[in-house]
Amino acid sequence: MSHAETGAPAATSGDRPAAKLTLVTLTAMVVGSMVGAGVFSLPRRFAQETGVAGALIAWAIAGTGMLMLAFVFQALAVRRPDLDAGVYAYAKAGFGEYLGFFSAFGYWASACVGNVTYWVLIMSTIGAIWPALGDGDTFLAVVLSSVGLWAFFLLIRRGVKEAAAINRIVTVAKVVPILVFVVLALFCLDTDVFVDNWGGADYAGSLFNQVRGTMLATVFVFLGVEGASVYSRHAKRREDVGRATVLGFLSVFAVFASVTIVSYGIMPMAEIAELRQPSMAGVLEHAVGTWGKVFVSVGLIISVLGAYLAWTLMAAEVLFVAAKDKDMPRFLGRATAEDVPVPALLMTTMLSQVVLVVTMFSDDAFNFALDLTSALSLIPFLLAAGFAVKICLGRSRAETSGRSTRPELVVAVVATLYTAFLLYAAGLKFVLVSFILYAPATFLFVKARREQHRRLFSPREALICAVSVAGAVIGVIALAVGWIEL
Repeated sequence: MSHAETGAPAATSGDRPAAKLTLVTLTAMVVGSMVGAGVFSLPRRFAQETGVAGALIAWAIAGTGMLMLAFVFQALAVRRPDLDAGVYAYAKAGFGEYLGFFSAFGYWASACVGNVTYWVLIMSTIGAIWPALGDGDTFLAVVLSSVGLWAFFLLIRRGVKEAAAINRIVTVAKVVPILVFVVLALFCLDTDVFVDNWGGADYAGSLFNQVRGTMLATVFVFLGVEGASVYSRHAKRREDVGRATVLGFLSVFAVFASVTIVSYGIMPMAEIAELRQPSMAGVLEHAVGTWGKVFVSVGLIISVLGAYLAWTLMAAEVLFVAAKDKDMPRFLGRATAEDVPVPALLMTTMLSQVVLVVTMFSDDAFNFALDLTSALSLIPFLLAAGFAVKICLGRSRAETSGRSTRPELVVAVVATLYTAFLLYAAGLKFVLVSFILYAPATFLFVKARREQHRRLFSPREALICAVSVAGAVIGVIALAVGWIEL
């Protein structure tokens, strides 16, 4: 089985043929990419913001918006079969090399920050029996997480990629605890508790604020919906990329929404909001006893370690492909004889390490890393949706493979508006923190341009660069004076 089939991308080098994947395999990769740490944290994340009514509305908005985004990836896979590596390639083709670079960097950075949530959640889970680990944000927790971080780097560095057997175990570990949780929660559901949670607790605020507060959580759990497009060069048939995206999304959406809603029938909303992460374990413990907590916790640790392996390599793949396209410095396009992109892998591990240290200074390490992951991914998603709008409007005949249709335009516009709304829902805090990461990355773009002896910036690119630097400066000042807190 190829590395891509294990749930992590194979960074091909030279002219080696890419493995060809079927619709079933691509769909499994989408599901595998989406089902990670986020689902195990959903009960508490939602209970901190909203009741049943707000949760239903939030999932309806998120489901519709993400489905439109899935349709966008489906349409782009068919209309632009020449573009590989998904979100990065679409942003570059639609809006130029600098925004393409931004998209690649943002997607990579979101994967790196997302990996930090895995270690925080593992340490928080173990912290239930080893208090020194706290909620995964203590000094000891960060030290142990760092050891795990670099142990995985050394493991992957040696070429450990053909992990089919491990992947099968991880897939079962992901799905079984979640399905068991939903079934048991339905049997134990207390209708009186469910009704009491309908409008939300006193601290929840207005219905609009409740829905807005949950939107970033829905983005995080849906990250990976673009997984099939990232692996598009491996697809046996290009149309399977879009089909796998939609099929994978629909199946995972049903599970995620179920996990959230049934939890409101087990415990009062305020009590769910106070559970330690993974909150799914606490809810099941309340329903069936201690064994439920242990069952979910063990499944989570196995699942998260597998997801970490997959997303680490997915992040490295984005840098590797961008370097091969000369949009990143040449050194990131190097791979070993075992086909491991070590420089890209090293940068991925280093950024995760930095964010891991930052979590010690956050009031809520897990939610901070989760929201930052979501915010970083929104710009690449917004650019991909915008590219679909551009194609449908026919601004460049060279970018189309047939006449645009009104339904495709409606889908692309809705997806664009949805991702723009999510940026608003993220709030200024995470947008500014994102710029703090984006702006220094421009040095990589400059280095890549100099290697090709090309002009550094066009007028439009210079303006975008100035805006990102200004945002980064404002973000640093805001953090320094305490206007925003991590």
